Amino acid sequence: MTAASSSTGTDTSSKNGYAGRALVASVLGYAMDGFDLLILGFMLPVIAADLHLSSAQAGSLVTWTLVGAVAGGVIFGVLSDYFGRVRMLTWTILIFAVFTGLCALAQGYTDLLAYRTMAGIGLGGEFGIGMTLVAEAWPASQRARVSSYVGLGWQLGVLAAALLTPLLLPLIGWRGMFALGLLPAVVSFFVRRRVDEPALFTGRVTRGKRKLPLTLLFANGRTTRASIGVAILCSVQNFGYYGLMIWLPSYLSKTFGYSLTRSGLWTAVTVLGMACGIWLFGAAADRFGRKPTFLVYQAGAVVMVFVYAHLTTPVALLVGGAAMGVFVNGMIGGYGALISELFPTEARATAQNVLFNVGRAVGGFGPVVVGALAARYSFGAALGLLASIYLLDILATLFLISERRGVELE
Repeated sequence: MTAASSSTGTDTSSKNGYAGRALVASVLGYAMDGFDLLILGFMLPVIAADLHLSSAQAGSLVTWTLVGAVAGGVIFGVLSDYFGRVRMLTWTILIFAVFTGLCALAQGYTDLLAYRTMAGIGLGGEFGIGMTLVAEAWPASQRARVSSYVGLGWQLGVLAAALLTPLLLPLIGWRGMFALGLLPAVVSFFVRRRVDEPALFTGRVTRGKRKLPLTLLFANGRTTRASIGVAILCSVQNFGYYGLMIWLPSYLSKTFGYSLTRSGLWTAVTVLGMACGIWLFGAAADRFGRKPTFLVYQAGAVVMVFVYAHLTTPVALLVGGAAMGVFVNGMIGGYGALISELFPTEARATAQNVLFNVGRAVGGFGPVVVGALAARYSFGAALGLLASIYLLDILATLFLISERRGVELE
């Protein structure tokens, strides 16, 4: 072997090792998000009883965690475009770890609410910055696939919380569970210490004065259309996801008389369908393109949500729930690559976090709207009307989103 070939092999191995570490760090971060939010949901009744909280106070712990996440997403998205992806990811982990640890020491509603809000701020930057880091570390031919793995991190965290919380909560209590929530943060922190800033980012930050990242989202006609289009896509996806997942157990229980255990099982199958959908989206987007894959999933969501509203037998609801999950939440596997390719390096993390969190904020109204429609008409009618929002998704993809598969990042 010549010296030149040996050097090339070493460089390639080093680059592949870096890309792998960046992926692991990003997946762990988003898994931490899912784990934290789900264990909080499991623990609310216990926390409320121990601290003598009202139902409204207990529910506000989740609400303000999400408010903090939206704020943290915007703040750390912008900061990461100034100071670096890995540096800001490290800060988000430290903030999350400190305030999650303080949750275990909370003495009442006021201090617990403050700790949860600050922990949410730490969580907020994870998704967008992780997506940006992975997109900049991996080659264009694999960009959508590895971005979908980051999306799967949430499902892994949710699964871990669903399996561990019923086993451990009776043994260590809610304070012990918050302490346990520190473990993913510690692991993620040490993984990130072995990840450097992407070369694409460090090359750009040395090129003189930069514009405010937020202004670059609307710098010209192309980026303005892209920003509006992506905001619509993220809003519809989050609206549909939260609208369905919050009310699905109640729909199965009230309409078909399912027990809590059976409703949970049928919902879990829907979640597994979502995980499969995320993985499949990444593979399809790398092979066939971003826009065609989004359009197939959006059309599938229209059809499957409408069909699911008319299913009546247990087997049909089980299979239909899995198929609906594929299309309704599978689209989250495509945002990382799509947004990374639509915006320049100087505003990439800002675009990821701001636009996705706009969608998350709009999506928070999903359960309210579905609940109101169900109360006035029926759950079936609410689901049928929910299917129509994906038509807006299709129009936004057709007229506002450009195909960028295979391009080198700007």
